[in-house]
Amino acid sequence: MEKSYVLLADGFETIEALTPVDIFHRLGLDIVQVSTTGSLQVASSHLVHVTADCTLDQADMSQAALIYLPGGYPGYVNLCNNEQVVDLARRQYQSGRLLAAICGAPMVLQAGGIATGSNITCHHSVKDKINDYNIVPDRVVVDRNLVTGAGAGLSLQLSVTLAAMLLGDDERIDHLYHSLELK
Repeated sequence: MEKSYVLLADGFETIEALTPVDIFHRLGLDIVQVSTTGSLQVASSHLVHVTADCTLDQADMSQAALIYLPGGYPGYVNLCNNEQVVDLARRQYQSGRLLAAICGAPMVLQAGGIATGSNITCHHSVKDKINDYNIVPDRVVVDRNLVTGAGAGLSLQLSVTLAAMLLGDDERIDHLYHSLELK
């Protein structure tokens, strides 16, 4: 199976970035933590220091199954201001492969004019800054190959949704639901 990638910028929201890493590892899915800072060391918005697997320049994400953008402040701003990240997100969406963003990270969509007109959700703090999208009040929104989550509290739901989309009808998803007591 193809690899999934979570992009880490300084100021990322810890739970939003690391929950999919945890869930994907539990399911045996390959997920790579990619630093957008040029260094393997990345600091979360709460100063949790994470050592990424590689930097943006070292990763070949041309065939990524999923590219995941966590929010957090100023993490999502740093993602938006990185032209390489915005271009990568645009190419991922245009390829038809999964692109996901949570909390403030849907601002990357806005920054790149990615998937305009799509149904999305986002954190209330950025809702008024996002134009050209249909913002719906749902917790997690799937619109074709774009998946968005409203905020940190939805990290687990979003991560399980993404894993289920990647695995399809796989008994590992049912096992995950039971092991995490989600059912």
